[in-house]
Amino acid sequence: MGERNQSVQSIASSALDTDTIPAEFIFPKVEQPGVNTFDGPVPEIPTVDLSDPDKENRTRSIVRAAKEWGFFQVVNHGIPGHVITKLQEAGTEFFGLPQEEKEVYAKPPDAKSIEGYGTKLSKGTQSWADHLFHKIWPPSSINYQFWPQNPPSYREANEEYAKYVKEVADEVFRSISIGLGLKDHESVLKEAVGGEDLQYMMKINYYPPCPRPDLAFGVPPHTDLSALTILVPNEVPGLQVFQDDHWIDVQYIPNALVIHIGDQIQIATNGYYKSVLHRTTVDKNKVRMSWPVFLEPPGEFVVGPIPQLLSEDNPPKYKPKMFKDYAYCKLNKLPQ
Repeated sequence: MGERNQSVQSIASSALDTDTIPAEFIFPKVEQPGVNTFDGPVPEIPTVDLSDPDKENRTRSIVRAAKEWGFFQVVNHGIPGHVITKLQEAGTEFFGLPQEEKEVYAKPPDAKSIEGYGTKLSKGTQSWADHLFHKIWPPSSINYQFWPQNPPSYREANEEYAKYVKEVADEVFRSISIGLGLKDHESVLKEAVGGEDLQYMMKINYYPPCPRPDLAFGVPPHTDLSALTILVPNEVPGLQVFQDDHWIDVQYIPNALVIHIGDQIQIATNGYYKSVLHRTTVDKNKVRMSWPVFLEPPGEFVVGPIPQLLSEDNPPKYKPKMFKDYAYCKLNKLPQ
């Protein structure tokens, strides 16, 4: 058994008929989503069609979106709809289990890894969310003790999704690598953040209905510590990205995947691509869920600016660092 924090799911079910939430979930006034969500005409967040037969155009679209937003959606990405649906159904069933069944997969209290079922991830005001973390690729990194055995479809759904999501990741890496303009450019960026040893960390976010969605966050503003994040949303909106000094709502597109540039790509490209600041709001009446996969270097892998990108005019902005040390500092809010 692991973390003993009360789950947000159980707090939410006892708060359904009230108009209040516990104080530890209330963010300071200036940060509250009700205060600073942009309500003007929404700028168009880029959507890239991965089935575009014009490969150069496809690459250009991904590079532009990655450079200008650090964030985009992809459609016609080659992952069959039924594979995504099965992933969502298995995760939804897991979070519908009795609390004690979910606790079987709780993150051990002394664990170095974030894998497992839990509630609190870092210090500060608490997020209105529960989560389940576990690796889905490569096979050598998988710890099945954190993969639910109930529902029985869970393992197959995740293994099937892992096979397809790798192909989407490779297409994005190839494109943004070409965008750097280096020779032998197609693989240089992926190699700089772990290459074939990249670890794919699945997270299921579960955001229960919240009586005061104007005061709380599912996840407060942050950038991802991964290299790249590929996310499956459900139909309840809530994801927002920070662009041009505004928080912009991300529109739900059925069967689209949401791609975030993470911190490790920002470091490897010496800031050419920026990791995107984003946050998650919650809904008063509906459960919101999402399935991000974080593509992370192995813990001992050192990420630093790619040497071919550096020059007198472009000196290194970041110091090379082992990924596990970077992650420790970020999760504990320590300077890098």
